Amino acid sequence: MQHGDLPALMEIAAAAHPDFPEDEAVFAERLRLFPAGCRTLVGARGRLYGYVLSHPWQEALPVPLDSLLATLPARPETLYLHDLALLPGARGSGAAGEVVRELLGLARGLGLHSVSLVAVSGSAGFWGRQGFEARSTAARELRCYGDDAVFMVHAFAGAET
Repeated sequence: MQHGDLPALMEIAAAAHPDFPEDEAVFAERLRLFPAGCRTLVGARGRLYGYVLSHPWQEALPVPLDSLLATLPARPETLYLHDLALLPGARGSGAAGEVVRELLGLARGLGLHSVSLVAVSGSAGFWGRQGFEARSTAARELRCYGDDAVFMVHAFAGAET
């Protein structure tokens, strides 16, 4: 992901998550803080069809939508998957599963205990098929994600979470 990709990513975000708008500054900050966890998905003729934003974080603390982080924790426990978005035509292609596998490898390589996220819009089933399990967390942190939001964690074998 490059800074110049941000306008296209905002269009993808609007199409994929119309009920969860976020400012471009959120995307720019995640890219600045942790470029290794920010990736674009590129299709035919170089057209962007998706993206992922992720960063090291504290496992039991979901990040509120449309919020800036300022810094990353000194001792992160998880790779927080802030957003994985695909244009509607790319869904079902296997691209999301491939990205998830790459992020799991990134988290392991960083020595983190897990990958965590908030599943929205009925996506908990997809995340469950990727090895994520629902975990409880403070309801106030999930409120901005909607009534069906589910905090989920993919813990690595032997990791204490």
